[in-house]
Amino acid sequence: MSVDAIFSMFGGGAMGGLVKTGTAVLTVLLVIPALLKLFIITVDEGWAAIRTRNGKPIIRRARLGKPGAPGVGEVVVLAPGSHGAFPLFYWYKLIDVRCRATDLPARQLTSASGHQHLVHASFEWRPLASGRDLRVFELDVVNVTERAANIISASLRDVVRSLEGAELPHNDVLGLQVLAACNEKVIAACGVEVVTVMITGDALTDGYLLSQALRASDSAPQAVAALHALN
Repeated sequence: MSVDAIFSMFGGGAMGGLVKTGTAVLTVLLVIPALLKLFIITVDEGWAAIRTRNGKPIIRRARLGKPGAPGVGEVVVLAPGSHGAFPLFYWYKLIDVRCRATDLPARQLTSASGHQHLVHASFEWRPLASGRDLRVFELDVVNVTERAANIISASLRDVVRSLEGAELPHNDVLGLQVLAACNEKVIAACGVEVVTVMITGDALTDGYLLSQALRASDSAPQAVAALHALN
């Protein structure tokens, strides 16, 4: 093959066809996958509930011929995996429905027998995946953590006031009692669900243990007699 024949292959229409073919191949292999990746979101824990821009959650509808299919009437919650996200940029938004944890401040609570407990507690909560509660969570509740904490703290106080003895029950027992006493109130007031209430019990700090020991020694007969003798 002569040099002229080789140059003629890369000249004119042949070169143009080669460039078009290469461009098309690069577009298919590189550009299109890169664009598609922009419109794909990956969910790790199933945390996202979809709602429309006006605040209404997207509710699953019954398919034709399958009115009793599972999940009908529930808010659409994205399962773990990759999902197309192109419509989300324009019409839909996401709301995080994973659990959050909130600590309650330590407080002195008095039981029915008069014993004071220094109680630490925390609770886990999440927005309920239902149409009404998601709207309440987003639109009506100004500070859901503060309101839920106040309700749970009041329930914790009432439960501890009914206890006898100088020791708190096991965390599983006390936590379930507080949860049963407050969950419906939190749902009605805040639109969120309390998942667990964890009571860590009396704070085992040196200062607290010392104050308890002094209180116990002050109430002993010898201490009382010594105080009377001073008077």
